[in-house]
Amino acid sequence: MTDNGILHQYIGKELDLFAEAINWKLYISAKIIPLLGHDVMEVGAGIGSNTIALCSVNQTRWLCIEPDATLLTRLTNKLNSHPALSMVETRLGTIDHIHDNEFFDTILYIDVLEHIKNDKLELERAGKFLRHGGRLIVISPAYQWLYCPFDHALGHFRRYSKRTLSALTPPSLTLENIHYIDSAGLIASMGNFLFLRKALPTAGQISFWDKFLVSISVRLDTVLRYKFGKTIIAFWKKD
Repeated sequence: MTDNGILHQYIGKELDLFAEAINWKLYISAKIIPLLGHDVMEVGAGIGSNTIALCSVNQTRWLCIEPDATLLTRLTNKLNSHPALSMVETRLGTIDHIHDNEFFDTILYIDVLEHIKNDKLELERAGKFLRHGGRLIVISPAYQWLYCPFDHALGHFRRYSKRTLSALTPPSLTLENIHYIDSAGLIASMGNFLFLRKALPTAGQISFWDKFLVSISVRLDTVLRYKFGKTIIAFWKKD
C-alpha cells in the first residue's frame, strides 16, 4: 500500500476480485461492527468495499484515507451512489496526512498493514490519533510460512502470526484480543487446493472460497476456538 508516507499507484488487482466476497465481508463485519465508535478512520480504504459493508448511521464521521489517487477516485464515485453514507469523507494520503488535532474512536487496517514496510512505526503513529478508550483493529493474512507468489504479486511484505502481530503493540495501547479466522481457507491453502501457487486467483476460485469455504469457517472457527486460520485479526484499546 505504502512505505509510510509515500503516495504511489497500487498495482494489485485483488480489490476487484474480493469486492464480491459477500460472505467474507459479512463474517468480518460481524466481528468489527459491534466495536466501532462514532468517529472512524479507515486506513488504505481502497475502492470502498469494506467501507460500505461496515459504515452505518451509528457513525457520525468516517474518514477514508487512500494513497492511490486512482483508487480514491473510484472510492469517491462509489460513495456518491450511497447517499446514506454522507458521513464518509475521503482523503488522498497516509497516516502521515492526518492532522495533529484529529482523533478517532476506531482506526481500521483491513488487509492493509501487510503492505506497509515499517508496520511497527505505522501502528505507533495510528495510536496517537486514538481517543482514550478507542480501538485499533487490524485484519491481515496469517502465517509467514504461507507466504507465496500470490502475496508477492500483491505487494505484501509479510504475513502475521499471533506473536509477530502482538509484538507491534503501540506503547499507549493494550492488546485486548487476537485470534485466527478462516480455518477452512487455511486447510485448503495447506493442501494447495486454491490459488497460493498462482500470482493471482481467478474469479471462480474467489467465488468458491466465499460461497463454500467461508461458510464452513464460520462454524469450524468456533469449534477450533479460533486457534487456526488463514487470516488474523487483532483488537487494541487505548488506555
